[in-house]
Amino acid sequence: MSWTDERVELLKKLWQEGLSASQIARTMGGVTRNAVIGKVHRLGLSGRATATRSERPRRVTVAKPIAKPVPVRPIFVEEPLRLENGEFVTVMTVSDRMCKWPIGDPASDEFRFCGRKAADGHPYCEAHKQLAYQPTQNRRLRKRLVS
Repeated sequence: MSWTDERVELLKKLWQEGLSASQIARTMGGVTRNAVIGKVHRLGLSGRATATRSERPRRVTVAKPIAKPVPVRPIFVEEPLRLENGEFVTVMTVSDRMCKWPIGDPASDEFRFCGRKAADGHPYCEAHKQLAYQPTQNRRLRKRLVS
């Protein structure tokens, strides 16, 4: 596409009327928004009129329906299990049938696992399973409530 004298004059006129580069490109046809911007820059055009609010295209916004909050039931988690010798369950003492929910900082000496009876087929007890496996909707809601 070449910039003929007629097309340059049309560009100048549309620019002074306050049209955006995209609008000018659509009006002229056969030219991209970036080509319009480049030509405006090379011509040194500035000080264009700004379209009044009524002339500007309006953005259509779609109101999203607000979902009713899903009641989040509190999850009661018992204290970690103590073994017969009074110690907590650690990496060395945890078994396949115990809840492997981590408690504390793994780098500290106080790190331990829940140790309660694991739910069938899961690595966690019933209470920790509810925390670990939440439906997507509940997680999104909880994230919104926390934010």
